[in-house]
Amino acid sequence: MEMTGEHRIAAPRSVVWEGLNDPEVLRRSIPGCDTLEKTSPTEMTATVTAKVGPVKASFGGQVTLSNLNPPESYTISGEGKGGAAGFAKGGADVKLVEDGDGTLLQYAVKANIGGKLAQLGARLIDGTAKKMADDFFTRFAAEMQQRAGDAATASAPAPTPAAATEIPVPIPVPAETVVTPPSPAEAPSFATAEPIPAPQPVPAAGSVPAAGPAPKPAPAVAPPPRPAPPPPAEERRGGLSPAVWITALIVIVLVLLYWFL
Repeated sequence: MEMTGEHRIAAPRSVVWEGLNDPEVLRRSIPGCDTLEKTSPTEMTATVTAKVGPVKASFGGQVTLSNLNPPESYTISGEGKGGAAGFAKGGADVKLVEDGDGTLLQYAVKANIGGKLAQLGARLIDGTAKKMADDFFTRFAAEMQQRAGDAATASAPAPTPAAATEIPVPIPVPAETVVTPPSPAEAPSFATAEPIPAPQPVPAAGSVPAAGPAPKPAPAVAPPPRPAPPPPAEERRGGLSPAVWITALIVIVLVLLYWFL
């Protein structure tokens, strides 16, 4: 019987290589495996219960690893005896190829079967062997994916505590002072303002003021009187003004009319 195939495993090649050499991982992955113990770095003993068609038997045997090329390839060979059910003897070449962040496991199996198992027919034996291989790789891939996840978690750095968030303190901004110009009614009147006192003389530096009463403020100087308007030209010449003699003339005319009429 010959069988070849390949399976992609979502784990690094180094992790898959360790799994293929771990007896506990292999025991949980091989269908019907009851025990699997490592007796030397390259030898293991196992007991497996298998059912092929109507024949069910427990096989005990020895497994040997050879052609070791870690972590790329090796050859696994062994022989199992099932008493009256027959025996199985053969080996497999296993190769690991890196495939991105995963590993491609390629295998080629050659086996010889004798006893009652050989009488069941090649089709039945091949179908059973293929099913056992599919079950093995499904379980083995799950084991490797979990191991890769655990290794990534262990190697990840511990999260650092979040730094305290600094709350910015608002800086008070002084309000802008708006200067409103005074209205015409509120504007100061310079016409009614009090007179500004004359500046007092400043004593020279180092001089001492004479003792005595404080000087009285200078009296306010009254403005000079406005000159009277000049008299009319007639008054300046010594004659009567036109208004006086015209009035007198009218009075005389009225008196004469009164007496003669």
